[in-house]
Amino acid sequence: MSSNTFGTLFRFTTFGESHGPAIGCVVDGVPPRIPLSEADLQVWLDKRRPGTSKYTTQRQEPDVVRILSGVFEGKTTGTPVGLLIENVDARSKDYGDIAEKFRPGHADYTYWKKYGIRDYRGGGRSSARETAMRVAAGGIARKVLAAKLGDAVKIRGALTQMGPHAIDRAAWNWDEVGNNPFFCPDAKTAEKWADYLDGIRKNGSSAGAIVEVVAEGIPVGLGAPIYGKLDSDLAAALMTINATKGVEIGEGFASAALTGEENADEMRMGKDGQVEFLSNHAGGILGGISTGQPIVARVAIKPTSSILNPRKTVDIHGRDTEILTKGRHDPCVGIRGVPVAEAMVAIVLADHLLRHHAQNG
Repeated sequence: MSSNTFGTLFRFTTFGESHGPAIGCVVDGVPPRIPLSEADLQVWLDKRRPGTSKYTTQRQEPDVVRILSGVFEGKTTGTPVGLLIENVDARSKDYGDIAEKFRPGHADYTYWKKYGIRDYRGGGRSSARETAMRVAAGGIARKVLAAKLGDAVKIRGALTQMGPHAIDRAAWNWDEVGNNPFFCPDAKTAEKWADYLDGIRKNGSSAGAIVEVVAEGIPVGLGAPIYGKLDSDLAAALMTINATKGVEIGEGFASAALTGEENADEMRMGKDGQVEFLSNHAGGILGGISTGQPIVARVAIKPTSSILNPRKTVDIHGRDTEILTKGRHDPCVGIRGVPVAEAMVAIVLADHLLRHHAQNG
């Protein structure tokens, strides 16, 4: 299977399956002499780790990352950084009943038709388990950005909608994101989501969500015209996240309802001699190049396809049948999608920063 590598200068390759002995990745293009430890990566992995609340899968994976290469005496050497996380709580027997059935909404059917073989244990390579390595690679990307741009760089994500229930954006408070199990920036909405998801979970169903990521402290000039646009690479990166069905930059689809006057981000000269924008409908990117404003991206994540309620399907022998998926699954996979989306944004920004320096010095 090809296409397991993402990025240009800062790039990573992941490997491993949901129910294999381990998952891992190799991160290449990391500049030398950047301080890096396993603790630097673990803090982000702990945000994504399963089993942290009743609203996520109860699979108990500590997701302890090991650095296998590319670091000497606490600093990167400029060689590939190898990372490994062992799988310790896989229950393959939970999937025995569906070994010959295709789960609706999953990649089972398309993998089977493309490759003639599939790992039915949790979806194998198509499982969201793979995203743990993206978060680890994203942790390295954050270190690269901090080393080159300083501590002003902030990449933060939040859940802004669960099912049909959106947050009150006027109540947005970044400090609230860490105070609830949903990464929700609105305390009152988080309470409503708890009741809503309790009902969804008890009914054996699932809910979709929208994740928003904001990157601040990014300078003007990242990205390139036409085929190297920063927003197109962000969209591609975010679309690779499991269960993602849509990506927006800035106003996104809402910009179609605006007039030219409303949508244009007017400019004035600031007191410091720098250009200031009066709004940010473009999401911090114009012509594929960063403007220096906050970069804003949104990801629409569909409901988890593994549910307990019977669904119509077919099996590998071409027979009509029904299926229900046992095991441990997220009632709203978008919750743990927040740190994954943050990581993919960090990876793209680190890649474009290195590409910018390579061309412009």
